[in-house]
Amino acid sequence: MAKFTAFLSGLIFGIGLLVSGMADPAKVLGFLDVAGAWDPSLVLVMGGAVMAGLAAFRLAGRRATTYLGLPLALPAARQVDRRLVGGSLVFGVGWGLVGLCPGPALVNLGAGQWQAIVFVAAMLAGMGIFQWLETSRS
Repeated sequence: MAKFTAFLSGLIFGIGLLVSGMADPAKVLGFLDVAGAWDPSLVLVMGGAVMAGLAAFRLAGRRATTYLGLPLALPAARQVDRRLVGGSLVFGVGWGLVGLCPGPALVNLGAGQWQAIVFVAAMLAGMGIFQWLETSRS
């Protein structure tokens, strides 16, 4: 049941990305082009996501298990450190260069777009390099 729920949640998220236009890299790049033809629509989508996330985290903070009875593990770290800032910078640079982040990239991969194939391959390579560095660090 948990895998089905995860699949259904991902499917709904992907449909939301398509309906809102956020799977289109040109839409995201238009939002980031504040000196040119700025498209503010992403602000509304992000605002809605933040509000939904705040409500969900507030509700989840009162629970020990999910509605499916699985253990609920929320992030415990609360401090901003170099690793968080560095990872955010790398994410932001990639997002700004390509107009994709992991969710929309997977939606576009499902649509067979070659740019998404390159992006997802680079993303997986980056995840592998991070894992290798983390393993070799300890």
